[in-house]
Amino acid sequence: MEEKPSFKIRQMILKDLEQALSLSYTEGWNQTENDWKMLLENPANICLVAENNNIIVGTATAACYSERIAWIGMVLVGKNFRGLGAGRMLMTQIIDKLKHIESIKLDATPAGQPLYQNLGFSEEHVIYRMTNSSLNGFSYKGTGPIPSQVSQENMPGILDLDLSIFGAERSYLLNTLLRNYPEKAFIAEKNNRPEGYIFGRDGSRFNYIGPVYCFSSETAISLISKALESLNEKSIALDVPGDKEELITWLESIGFVKQRQFMRMYLKSNAYPGSLRNQYLICGPEFG
Repeated sequence: MEEKPSFKIRQMILKDLEQALSLSYTEGWNQTENDWKMLLENPANICLVAENNNIIVGTATAACYSERIAWIGMVLVGKNFRGLGAGRMLMTQIIDKLKHIESIKLDATPAGQPLYQNLGFSEEHVIYRMTNSSLNGFSYKGTGPIPSQVSQENMPGILDLDLSIFGAERSYLLNTLLRNYPEKAFIAEKNNRPEGYIFGRDGSRFNYIGPVYCFSSETAISLISKALESLNEKSIALDVPGDKEELITWLESIGFVKQRQFMRMYLKSNAYPGSLRNQYLICGPEFG
């Protein structure tokens, strides 16, 4: 009888990036080295790997936001080691390291959802992954004031708005997105106050758009339109909460299609749900 493989769970370090990135590439995930670094280089976050014979075969991360919310993501086990306990070991240990956090959340794929339910996670709402493999002939379709590029002067107002809508402070994440991808960040303003904003990032397969937080579908469409102007002939992915029917209909009208869904879930409590009605696109399953 073949012996069941054993796994060692440990903290991820910078020299693990190459193996972790290779693992996500092999599985067809969209993350880049910059995404892994955003998670790994913030000392507030927790990043774990599972090793078998000194080879990384699994990962799990938690982006921690001001000790209110921890967002678990990048739960990934190589296909040759699935069903052997590595995923459960990673989840059990990362949850144990998050005892000080009031609310633990994640966006589960259908494949991962049974494990998370077994660990005690509860369902919150559905999110749809939508993609456009090659945006063709797109021009700006917004109404009202045209969004402008985000500058450092805009960030205090954006961070205040993000705190009220997301439910926890995440300045490290948004400042890093602006630093890495300034051309993908736009703000909509009214009377010199932010009405909404959009950030984005490059990906290994798709340009990723999100988050989009604002006060109306009209503003969300204007912000997304502005971001899409520079992405003609490129592949694009975004994740939209299932209750944003008007936005989903508009996205479908310009060629986006639903690829799969995530289930947003929480553990311990949902003390900081934020303002869900103002969350039009998320920042990705690994960031919330």
